[in-house]
Amino acid sequence: MLAMLALIWFSRKQGIPAYTVADLAASVTPIGLGCGRIGNFINGELWGRPTDAPWGFVFPHVDNLPRHPSQLYAVGLEGILLFVVVWLYSSKPRPAGNVSAVFLIGYAFIRMFEEFFRQPDSQYGYLAFGWLTMGQILCVPMIIFGLLFLKYKPKN
Repeated sequence: MLAMLALIWFSRKQGIPAYTVADLAASVTPIGLGCGRIGNFINGELWGRPTDAPWGFVFPHVDNLPRHPSQLYAVGLEGILLFVVVWLYSSKPRPAGNVSAVFLIGYAFIRMFEEFFRQPDSQYGYLAFGWLTMGQILCVPMIIFGLLFLKYKPKN
């Protein structure tokens, strides 16, 4: 929320339409997401669910179970894949707000997928069906807003 307010403030101060600034920010945000997930891995945060996959990683401060390195999955998906998708989409002229919409939709779907490998937040656990997490629920508004941005072209 604060990032959106800062974006709006900056765009008004510079006399640039907010959707233009948002599209520019969305096109490079995956780089920051990927770098942040590398930091999560180095710090041993946001580890994955237990696995018997050969690439399972033991986080000794958690337990001695091999776990999905979900942070590294996020580097590849949120960082690299999403960057490529948004970059390719933004390489052609698009209506204002569309690049942001594609970013929101892409990030939400990627995050929903990643949540199947990530250990759910301890304060919430699984919220329904033995698999639905708070992270997946929070992705729904991003998908809705992204679709609305695509359908209803913003007025600058």
